[in-house]
Amino acid sequence: MNQPNPIIPNENVQADKQKCEQGNRELCLSGKGVTKIFGFGNNKTVAVNAVDFEFHMGELVSIVGESGSGKTTLIKMLLGLTNVSEGEISFMGVKRDIRSHKKKKEYWRNIQAIFQDPFSSFNIFNKIDRVLLDCINMRGGRFLPRKKKREMMSEACSFVNLKFEEMTNKYPFELSGGQMQRLMIARIFLLKPKILLADEPTSMIDACSRSTILEMLLKLRDETGMMIVFITHDMGLAYYISDSVYIMERGKFVEYGSAEDVILNPQAEYTKRLINDVPKIKEPWEFRKKLRSNTDIDVTGDDFVEI
Repeated sequence: MNQPNPIIPNENVQADKQKCEQGNRELCLSGKGVTKIFGFGNNKTVAVNAVDFEFHMGELVSIVGESGSGKTTLIKMLLGLTNVSEGEISFMGVKRDIRSHKKKKEYWRNIQAIFQDPFSSFNIFNKIDRVLLDCINMRGGRFLPRKKKREMMSEACSFVNLKFEEMTNKYPFELSGGQMQRLMIARIFLLKPKILLADEPTSMIDACSRSTILEMLLKLRDETGMMIVFITHDMGLAYYISDSVYIMERGKFVEYGSAEDVILNPQAEYTKRLINDVPKIKEPWEFRKKLRSNTDIDVTGDDFVEI
């Protein structure tokens, strides 16, 4: 990949290693010089700054960075929800063309997303049956027998440990946050896109539901061969689930490579800082806190020591 000033040791060896690991996986989504600028003149903000990337079928890639680093803006450009200011995005090896509504709809058959907030991801006026039926219709099943459609919806709900009989005739807002995220994965199960963009899909649910959602996404990837882009600020999670990791700071990729290389042998100072900020259970948590009276407090674990 032609990333400007990549911070990777022994770049040629690293590239050969990644190429070997990817094997014959098909290139499904790539970008060169992708940039997004908001505003004009002195008021402009460069949210994403000339990033390059290559994602392959069956691969799970994590894009890691703090809030405001440009991760979600990049995802919106990949989805076609936000226009690209500069650069180009290619889909399945061909420059993407989504200028017409028809072309964009066809593109969305192959690329879907799971968003951070499940409560704002559904139309509150559509029942769950309608949500799932729309997915079947989008995949060309509009004229299937009603019985077959119910079987498909039931299978999708079972995949995410939901009972369709308990979901039917309900609205999404009647479900818990964890159930709504599972319903979003049921949609993906029916749509079977080539690419799934997951924008921090576990950040608003409890730890038990979080592990369940991750297992479902990995199972879906294994069964369908889809490529998943996972947006997160959680370095531990990125290390656990990813084949490759991109570190994003202020709109730029400052480091990328295999999950093991990036997280166990970080080169960029920003990457090192993100890793150091991860709380460690067996080590005291140390940080300094300044009170309004300008008294410095050193907080280590549960002990407060005035300096």
